[in-house]
Amino acid sequence: MNPVLIVEDDEEIAMLEKDYLEMVGFPVTLCADGAAAEPLILENRWSLILLDVMLPGKSGFDLCRAVRSVITVPILMVTARGDSIDKIRGLGLGADDYIQKPFDPAELVARVKANIAQYQRLMGAQCAPVETVMIIGDLCIYPQSRRVTLRGEELKLPNREFELLQFLAAHPNVVFSKEKLFEQIWGFDYLGNSATVTVHIGRIREKIEQDPQNPKIIETVWGAGYRLTR
Repeated sequence: MNPVLIVEDDEEIAMLEKDYLEMVGFPVTLCADGAAAEPLILENRWSLILLDVMLPGKSGFDLCRAVRSVITVPILMVTARGDSIDKIRGLGLGADDYIQKPFDPAELVARVKANIAQYQRLMGAQCAPVETVMIIGDLCIYPQSRRVTLRGEELKLPNREFELLQFLAAHPNVVFSKEKLFEQIWGFDYLGNSATVTVHIGRIREKIEQDPQNPKIIETVWGAGYRLTR
């Protein structure tokens, strides 16, 4: 759902806007007064604000100025005048787009859809986590998505194997004893012992090493433990 707030004091125009937007699936709320619209806008639950310039109580310009520092959703200004100064003023106050009366309802719907889609793409790009990739030769470890690929092919690693490999990759060329690795990955309360580390290292090697019997990525340091070489 992408709810739209229409702030328009001309009832005929407001109903026209509402009808066309609802026809394509947008839930619409109407408000006819600029001052009354401000607290509604600040509820920040809208996908777009359709804002007339000439309003009772508070003009569209003043309303845009008052709320723009608080909300980030698109504001589409509606003006009855074709003066470029009005358009420049509205955009300067933080409006994202404008449309001039009288307008083609199809153009209005297209502008609303385009502005909402652009905003959602922008927010998606900002919110998406940047994946940090650990690269060891042909091996790639993706900590956020918990994926491992070898020469582009994804490997299936159970949770403990993944955590063990990731931990070693995060500390390249450092030797860890079996006891330290067990403590780090399984924890003190786990019912088991450090011998399970050897088993998991063996399983990981079967998946990532070209020759598991002669490992080049996870090496055994005899009498000390294991290290991942980069």
